[in-house]
Amino acid sequence: MDVIGLTGGIAAGKSVVSARLAQLGAAVIDADVLAREAVAPGTPGLEAVRRRFGDDVLAPDGSLDRAALGALVFADPRARTDLNAIVHPEVHRLYRERLQSLEASDPRAIVVYDVPLLVEARSADEFAAVVVVHAPADLRVERLVALRGMERASALDRVAAQASDDERLAVADVVIDTSGTLAHTIEQVDALWERLVAERARHTGVSDPLS
Repeated sequence: MDVIGLTGGIAAGKSVVSARLAQLGAAVIDADVLAREAVAPGTPGLEAVRRRFGDDVLAPDGSLDRAALGALVFADPRARTDLNAIVHPEVHRLYRERLQSLEASDPRAIVVYDVPLLVEARSADEFAAVVVVHAPADLRVERLVALRGMERASALDRVAAQASDDERLAVADVVIDTSGTLAHTIEQVDALWERLVAERARHTGVSDPLS
């Protein structure tokens, strides 16, 4: 089963693209959801995070305090590396489980793996194609400030902690430009979906009513 990798920097609009693909019929696996499962209460992942970062990253109910942890790791590259070493292997295991389940239930599914840190943590070569949701870094900083109420310094740190625009674009097979209107973004996603459906039909030799 071929998998499309979907990535983009923080505040690029990747969630809009992912939601639209799911609406059109893609089977979307969300790495952020898997990452939350990997450190859910009672998991070995959460215990490993607590041991590394201390009880201050836990909420009163014992769950992960994401804001507290984020404040630590985005200010400290070594801490971020340590966190990734804890979470990424478990996320990959959960991803393989989801993929195997989809393959068993619908071998013709168009699978999209929504993974923010594709460039930082994964090999682009493992995907049939890589779709990069792109908006320039300065625009993404403005979005974080205006739409999420983030302090500019924090927004700059969040953007700088990820791969650069050039690094993401270098692995892109398809670029969805989200610097314009929402309607323009949706038009691009719909065009991508038509292409994916047509390629599925060619590969399987089965005509598809959506192509």
